[in-house]
Amino acid sequence: MQDAPDADAQAGRPLRIVHVLRAPVGGLFRHVLDLTGEQISRGHKVGLIADSLTGGERGEALLAALQPKLELGLTRIPIRRLPHPSDLSALLATSRRLAELEPDVVHGHGSKGGVLARLAFPWRFGAGPIRAYTPHGGSLNYFPGTPSHRFFMALEGVLRWRTDLLLFESGYIAGRFESLVGAPKKLARIVRNGVGPREFEPVAVDPQAVDLLYVGEFRLAKGLDTLIEALTLLTRSGRPLRLMLVGDGPEKEMLLALSERLGVARQLSVHAPMAVREAFALGRVMVVPSRAESLPYIVLEAAGAHKPMVATNVGGMGEIFGPYRDRLIPCDDPRALAEAIADRLDEDPRASAAKTNELADYVGAHFSLSSMTNGVLAAYREALARRGRP
Repeated sequence: MQDAPDADAQAGRPLRIVHVLRAPVGGLFRHVLDLTGEQISRGHKVGLIADSLTGGERGEALLAALQPKLELGLTRIPIRRLPHPSDLSALLATSRRLAELEPDVVHGHGSKGGVLARLAFPWRFGAGPIRAYTPHGGSLNYFPGTPSHRFFMALEGVLRWRTDLLLFESGYIAGRFESLVGAPKKLARIVRNGVGPREFEPVAVDPQAVDLLYVGEFRLAKGLDTLIEALTLLTRSGRPLRLMLVGDGPEKEMLLALSERLGVARQLSVHAPMAVREAFALGRVMVVPSRAESLPYIVLEAAGAHKPMVATNVGGMGEIFGPYRDRLIPCDDPRALAEAIADRLDEDPRASAAKTNELADYVGAHFSLSSMTNGVLAAYREALARRGRP
């Protein structure tokens, strides 16, 4: 599997691009927003098809700000996270909308977005659009061997034949696809996530900041139960640290109940989703205790903000940390997480600043928004050329 060319991919006529995703939340949504904004700035005509059931206030506000720039419009339809009878209605609605827009590229993001983008019915004879797919982890991060995992991998195997372009956001996910699904049938490229230059300004910590900060979705895959257990161990050892969780998600009530049961609920506060760089000011050390990741934006953003960080060695984390990957710790290990947190909090400020500067420099050199956009557009054009559409 090779990386997409990191060259200026805007040569040639402007493209008509439609991105299909489910929930306008989290890193996947961040990726689509960034990519869409860059594609529009380069003269391409872009549209979005997204779920109407999720997003919350922040998601709605971001979509409302983007909508006037979308020449191919914003289409909201109900899209369930798991397989559901309403998926047929969503597929028909997606097919009708694409028939109206006649794009050059249909780009599906995440498992459900990828299914809809690739299964939407053909709507014209001859050379139709290319169908691109970026997994963003998705079903590839399900625990192997479960019935759900077997079903999703079988579906991915079938959809390979309907995929003109596979875009993997990390080398880890590319390898996982090949091992769990099989070799791509057509074009496949690795285009790593990237962030813009404004995100490499250090964020000052608020004087009232708590000790520990988590920003993201409240799901078990994110390892928040391990973080609460580590907080309990630290408390019992005489360090009753304060933890702020910024975000929302399906496991919120379960996590709060766990903190009550372990006796650390009073040390924990929850804040609704907010701008990431505002959130970074609210805690001294960022904690990313994930069990599964692809190439998480929150880690790229924290590195750019020069944020002291404790993170687990899962998915594409090692690709982000590069020569500093030995700083990562095992997942699902509350004791190792507690020790790493204590070490980071007790670290000499000069040593801590040196570490954050090193990681920020590395991420800035290897994960830029411009390179990501160039790589995606170059891959689109390569796939179009293979279909005889220069």
